[in-house]
Amino acid sequence: MVAEKAEERIDELRGVAREIRFQIVDMVHEAQSGHISPGFSAADIMAALYFELMRIDPKNPSAPERDRFVLSKGHACPVLYATLALRGYFPVEELKTLRRLGTRLQGHPVAGYLPGVDATTGSLGMGASQSLGIALEARLTGKQYDVWALLGDGELNEGLIWETAAAAAKYKLGNLVFIVDRNGLQTDGSCEVVMPMEPIDKKFAAFNWHVLKMDGHNMPEILATLRAAREFRTGPVCVIAKTIKGKGVGFMENSLEWHSKPPNDEQYAKAVAELRGGQA
Repeated sequence: MVAEKAEERIDELRGVAREIRFQIVDMVHEAQSGHISPGFSAADIMAALYFELMRIDPKNPSAPERDRFVLSKGHACPVLYATLALRGYFPVEELKTLRRLGTRLQGHPVAGYLPGVDATTGSLGMGASQSLGIALEARLTGKQYDVWALLGDGELNEGLIWETAAAAAKYKLGNLVFIVDRNGLQTDGSCEVVMPMEPIDKKFAAFNWHVLKMDGHNMPEILATLRAAREFRTGPVCVIAKTIKGKGVGFMENSLEWHSKPPNDEQYAKAVAELRGGQA
């Protein structure tokens, strides 16, 4: 019975991830602007965090003891907006206002505009450093919250990431977890062509971080790995998630074309048919 309930919960979370992907493609199609594939690669992780692991209350989004989330790869904000709406922070219908004049759903996340957005991000690397400061605030004020930051693998090109890594290790921030969305592609091409960063695990380990790895699309593995990251309290944790850019829609997967391209009506219909068919 316990195993059956656990599997049911896994299936529910997979369904949430599919719905997140649908809402991403729906809002970007409506706006004819925005980033799809960087959000698709992170949808399973976001479902696990917001619907299972994080200590949050959408009815009290500013609760002092809530866990914090920082989308350091801020261009992927449709995945954050979709997740927050589905979790109950604001009406799902508002997703249709993405990037419109006066909307709360800006082209990058803006703290104070939308409930549930804990940091203003966009310039790569800045979100990581903000997560460091937020984690330090918890220590200085005696609060017991955790800080989760989602980074892009191309973002690791930024020197600020490594300054942050050094400081987080110095202060032994056991309430800080970086999740690296390792989908292998960035705006200008393959990450390994633009600026090779491997071995990422050994780099973070050299900065005295505890390093874990996971398949970013395997829900049981995601849950187990992120729980292990949360339980490690002697210093910061870096989780390297192997993912597929555009995961969930076949013609978008591993394609640089869909980094920041909105679908036309035909492409939208094809993507929705695949997502609603449960193939994500």
